[in-house]
Amino acid sequence: MMWNEINTEQELNEFLELYGNFHDSCLKELRYISGAFVNKNLGMHPINDKRKLYVVFQRQCEKNPTIEIEFSGLLKLNLLPNDETYTCEILDVAMFFENGEFYWGDSIWFKEEREQYDGTWICAKRVRWRIAE
Repeated sequence: MMWNEINTEQELNEFLELYGNFHDSCLKELRYISGAFVNKNLGMHPINDKRKLYVVFQRQCEKNPTIEIEFSGLLKLNLLPNDETYTCEILDVAMFFENGEFYWGDSIWFKEEREQYDGTWICAKRVRWRIAE
């Protein structure tokens, strides 16, 4: 599937509507690519020049049940995975632009309580998404 960039409030709102504001969804998996590496001669490229985070979400819906979001120019990932004594379903999210940065938080309360928020949230320079199979 092709990637869809989110650059405007309208594109963000259309995405949230398409994916039901993440209601009854869960974070299934994530993968981070820093850009740093060690080559075959054991020389290191110690620069995080990619900083891409790929996150797969699934939801309880027949239409578009799985999406993948790419957060590039990653600035912050705060990951708080619940252990097996709690459920991890997402009921709603906070997604917004602020000062040239894109934010995603696993609760609508993230936007209002960002300074104290202890859930899972992401901040990046750019974001795009696609329907996953």
